[in-house]
Amino acid sequence: MSNNTSNACINDSTNQINIIFVGMYSFISIVGLILNLIALVVFCNNGRTRSHTVVYMTHLAFADLLLILTLPMRIYYHLGFTGLHQWMCNILGLVLKANMYSSIFFLMFICFDRCLAVNFPMSAPVQKWRKKAWLVCIGIWLLTFGASVPIYLSKPSNQTQDKCFDSIPVFAIQPIVVLPTLFVGFGLPLVLMLICSWFLVRAVRRSTVAQTNLVDSSKISKMITTSLLVFLVSFLPYHATLLLLSLNRHNITCPMLDAHRYSLMVACVNTVLDPVAYYFTTDTFKKKVDMGAFRRMLPLNSQSSDLTRRGRVAEDS
Repeated sequence: MSNNTSNACINDSTNQINIIFVGMYSFISIVGLILNLIALVVFCNNGRTRSHTVVYMTHLAFADLLLILTLPMRIYYHLGFTGLHQWMCNILGLVLKANMYSSIFFLMFICFDRCLAVNFPMSAPVQKWRKKAWLVCIGIWLLTFGASVPIYLSKPSNQTQDKCFDSIPVFAIQPIVVLPTLFVGFGLPLVLMLICSWFLVRAVRRSTVAQTNLVDSSKISKMITTSLLVFLVSFLPYHATLLLLSLNRHNITCPMLDAHRYSLMVACVNTVLDPVAYYFTTDTFKKKVDMGAFRRMLPLNSQSSDLTRRGRVAEDS
């Protein structure tokens, strides 16, 4: 790895305002915070009818919020301010990466859970498995943070403060780390989502259940498309640049390092796309926001309404 090259790339951006990063991270922080807070309010006030998929969505919103809380310090850094301690940069980086992979696994299980709901609506073993959604969520948190902590504890301690968020992910691009990251953290979820999407499409076209009015086929198609697009647009660039850095770890150039920074920023945009792609395509979330998500928080508005259950098998089950 060329330290002179990496230092030159970092020194060129030190003490300078980076409008693109400041603007994008500010947009993600504001819009993502609002959307995910709304999502949490709706889901937490929907406790009586909380479905298994909503459990994953709730944890997804929480993971996105934790990621967003790390962005103000990145905005501060890209405004040209220095003096941030490297340990703080490392901790914030750990929280960001851990929650990014938590989001990936929650997205994967949302897709998997919907696939089970549509293809096996009457299967007792499947329903028994789906009821363990909260255990799966705990396992995801333990996996993502448990796998991330050793990486950041192994970071070299001789990095200067000015590098902070621009430092090269030295340990993360080592083959022993990057290969499991690519296959388990990105490849496996992508493959499983593709398989589940295929089964969902097949269910819409062939299944007897899917031909009844219990399932809205157009809405399922929209969810399938948006889920895959969100996943690929958000996470493919980052993992592609991670692989590029690993293959060229002894000769990293400025364009490679810039590609890594921008791809990480694109991955953070996922916190804004998640509510749009998943929450707003479910009847429960959309109708609660439009009619009563916040009114129900008032003591004089405790009346309940019968929401239509059409499409709940694929959307909110």
